[in-house]
Amino acid sequence: MITILKLLADRTRLTILTLLKDGERCVCDLVDILQTTQPNISQHLRKLKDSGLVQESRRGQWAYYSLSVDNKSYVQAVMSEVTLPDNILENMKKKCTSNDCCN
Repeated sequence: MITILKLLADRTRLTILTLLKDGERCVCDLVDILQTTQPNISQHLRKLKDSGLVQESRRGQWAYYSLSVDNKSYVQAVMSEVTLPDNILENMKKKCTSNDCCN
């Protein structure tokens, strides 16, 4: 539990998990929404995947990630208290109005 709570202490990782509450997302979506680099997002996702908090599925060249916290009530409790920062919400709105990505 301590290892997972340490992972959640990172703002980017906690934001990624919060974004995944609404369903799976492609790495390219997370890069656009979080306004960071693909290698940065991939490092965070690797740590989350290694801890069992997310699962990966591949479709062609794209990797999609979804939550895997059903058996971790303490993670769900933390995530239920998290709200996304305004800049992330704004980036999500921009992403939803554009059609460019891996779809």
